[in-house]
Amino acid sequence: MSTDARLSPLRAQAGRVTQTPLHTLVADDPARAQDFALRVGPVYANFARQYYDREALQALFGLAQAVDAPARLKALFDGEKINLTEGRSVLHTALRSDLSDAPVAKAAHAQALEAQVRMRALIDALAVSDVTDIVSVGIGGSDLGPRLAVDALSGPAPGRFRVHFLSNVDGHAAQRTLAGLDPSRTAAVLISKTFGTQETLLNGAILRDWLGGTERLYAVSANVERAAQAFSIPPERILPMWDWVGGRYSLWSAVGFPIALAIGMDAFEQMLAGAAEMDAHVLRTPIERNLAAWHALTSVWNRNALGYSTQAVLPYDERLKLLSNYLQQLVMESLGKSVRTDGSPVEAETVPVWWGGAGTDTQHSFFQALHQGTSIVPADFIGVVRADAPYPQNHRALHANLLAQTEAFANGQSSDDPHRAYAGGRPTTMILLDALTPFSFGALLALYEHSVYLQSLVWGINAFDQFGVELGKQVASRLLPALEGQAQADDPVTRELLGLLRGS
Repeated sequence: MSTDARLSPLRAQAGRVTQTPLHTLVADDPARAQDFALRVGPVYANFARQYYDREALQALFGLAQAVDAPARLKALFDGEKINLTEGRSVLHTALRSDLSDAPVAKAAHAQALEAQVRMRALIDALAVSDVTDIVSVGIGGSDLGPRLAVDALSGPAPGRFRVHFLSNVDGHAAQRTLAGLDPSRTAAVLISKTFGTQETLLNGAILRDWLGGTERLYAVSANVERAAQAFSIPPERILPMWDWVGGRYSLWSAVGFPIALAIGMDAFEQMLAGAAEMDAHVLRTPIERNLAAWHALTSVWNRNALGYSTQAVLPYDERLKLLSNYLQQLVMESLGKSVRTDGSPVEAETVPVWWGGAGTDTQHSFFQALHQGTSIVPADFIGVVRADAPYPQNHRALHANLLAQTEAFANGQSSDDPHRAYAGGRPTTMILLDALTPFSFGALLALYEHSVYLQSLVWGINAFDQFGVELGKQVASRLLPALEGQAQADDPVTRELLGLLRGS
């Protein structure tokens, strides 16, 4: 069945549902606030302000059954080669949970545990050294996940190590990162699956020279040989990656070495445990009460039934301010596809544009457009119940704004003055963490990972390749000689721009 044919019943449901205002759907169903909510450990999610009703939900659950979502989730956990375009298993779940009896999954989990033992040993050795600062060098999945986790989970005072991140190939990034650091008290971790990533190699060379050698260089890579050759890093200081873990799913692996350095290995293992709890829920829970399925099906409903082209993620906790950056890669790199796994066109809209930022700052920037603009933007609001900062009045004000914004988006407000009228009908999901801990943080990220996979099943696309990232890199490698004056560009506009960049 084509994707479009599979989704057409949803559009019929949407035509019916949207005849009733969202606030009326909520008011007319007194049990909705409780029945449209789910909890998994420290993560609570409420979908009562999404623009569907019980009948539409049943159609969505039927869609999940039609694509055999439970069996295909099991295939992921069992290590079947569901990454068809690259002929690979997808086993990021084996980095944190042992939920499959399949031999390939068991072997992957054993490798993950071995890597964790090595990580702990390296951290213990660094802890008794003079090193105070760590520079983590990577880009994309080798940077965004660790950067988010360190920012979210580090306490107000530095831990044993201060961890800094360097990703952009722009030399100003390296200059600013290294300013104020002492090379005699700094170590660097170079993270690259292939050890062929241009940005990481260039920035790694800057770190090597700045450190005065390779004595305090570490690496995380699937290509141990290349890491050893390019930077003379001995194998005992190279942690493994595997081809069954994609970059944007890799923070659970040794790519999380900077996280463990920043928050401690015990806390890193708690993060894995939180993700494992979400894994067990997603694998074992029927679709109708499965949190990842609700989240995924809600995203499909908003994209394909209601036609919304963007999605906001709005954490009301400053420590999660980088979450939207992380989710942009996780969701848009995974679901930014226009052909199905068999190469045929999808014939339906796939991923919306994900974006966002932390409240309450964003209330004073783009919320005007969300409330009164012509485009409706569904949003995930994320709050934290228990505060860790010693300012209870601030936390109450934060919660008041969190609740007020979701209520205002849904209900709007009428006015005789059209400039002061709010249409409402803006759908939101509320996600609450009991507290922001490594455990709850791990569970939250795992929720989004599983939601992405389930969305890909509906659209019939491969969520685990990213060929769209490669073309620009290939063209850039061809243009480097032109920038050095050793070649000419074929494209006439590029030739004109090269003249300006080269100062001629």
